[in-house]
Amino acid sequence: MTTRFLAAAFSALVLAGASAPAGAQPQPAPAAAPAFNRISAAERGKALDEIRAIVSKFYVFPERRAAIVERLTEAQAAGRYDLDDPFAFASAVSADLAAASQDRHMYINVDPAQYAAATAPAASDDGSGQSNAFWRKLAFENNHGLTEMKVLPGNIRYLKLAPFYWVDDESGRAYDDAMRFLHEGEAIIIDLRGNGGGNGAGVQYLTSHFLAPDTLLQTFHLRGEAPAQSRTLFNVPAGRLIGKPLYVLIDGGVASAGEEFAYHVEQFDLGELIGATTAGAANNNELMPVSPGFILSVSTGRPVHAISGTNWEGIGVAPMIATPPAQALEVAQSRALARLAASEAATPEAKARYGWLQQNIDARLHPITLEAGRMKALAGRYGEQTVTFHDGALWLARGERPERRLIPLGADDLFLIEGVELMRVRLTPSALELVRPGGAPPTRYARGRALP
Repeated sequence: MTTRFLAAAFSALVLAGASAPAGAQPQPAPAAAPAFNRISAAERGKALDEIRAIVSKFYVFPERRAAIVERLTEAQAAGRYDLDDPFAFASAVSADLAAASQDRHMYINVDPAQYAAATAPAASDDGSGQSNAFWRKLAFENNHGLTEMKVLPGNIRYLKLAPFYWVDDESGRAYDDAMRFLHEGEAIIIDLRGNGGGNGAGVQYLTSHFLAPDTLLQTFHLRGEAPAQSRTLFNVPAGRLIGKPLYVLIDGGVASAGEEFAYHVEQFDLGELIGATTAGAANNNELMPVSPGFILSVSTGRPVHAISGTNWEGIGVAPMIATPPAQALEVAQSRALARLAASEAATPEAKARYGWLQQNIDARLHPITLEAGRMKALAGRYGEQTVTFHDGALWLARGERPERRLIPLGADDLFLIEGVELMRVRLTPSALELVRPGGAPPTRYARGRALP
């Protein structure tokens, strides 16, 4: 089974499809996209004929094909598609495809560049060519979907993944680097928010790091083919991450292949899902060119999960910890730090540090508002430290360092220093104290005078 995907954010609801893997030989550059500003009545009719033919032949559920075709035919006869703007035409057709099928993978996009690549003659005997070059270029430009890696306080390792690109013999190396980075962390956060899908091979490779070798993940029932199984891989060069605390961030923009990984996390109890319920697009789809410059996504298979015996189509994957997606990262950090602090393996010093860092995160999650008059009264010079009030907040400047916002902690006149995790400020009418974790005496600066 081969795979392909669409790169647009939410419209990339793809789990598996039909592009061949990139070959070892150099690939030709994608063909130039043809001009495509308007679509004529003849072109609309031809496009609809092609869509109906593809649905009639390939749609995964044969019993639904006639209803989908009928919906398109009736809408065409009623003039619903009499639109010369190709984007408006695609939007109207996509709405009817989705409504008739109740399938999130049924849609059509305007994509002349991908159409040109998909319809270009094969460049080699194995059928590879410009379509492969199209996806290969996208994968390299986006680091194979591994778009951000960083170390968060407490040595929590963060990975942003959107979407799942895959180029055989090349993407694996990028994943290995990312997995080695995660391996050195005390806990892992994988951010899938907005991940509209991608290539199932990437999901299989990622999931293999969190489960034992040869674990059955899913069975794919594809049109005209025997069922195909997806299992975890035996060889993961970066080493497995089994047992390491895992937090996965999700939202309504997570679909298809993105949802597959979230579903594995849920079904195999690999970690915590934090955020909001995902889109609910599980079926396997293929992306097919439709003249004069469209790409049709059509479901041609369905996955059956090894644990649930079903999938997430039309339902989505619900979070274990429901929270506004914009706060999901901070919630994950707080929960990771609390778990690390509660570990029997943590030393007293480590527990204190984790607890300190968790307080910092919680202060950002649950901000406290102080009266402007109180903050103005605390502004002043404290030795080489200057505290000013502007833009509704207190700001600290230490010598020649740039000023940083002070965030109220709400206890003992303590403030966080934005961007500084291991130091806090205590302000009183007479002094400023720099407080550090571990119980060390604070560094105290007497107040000189109030600022004008």
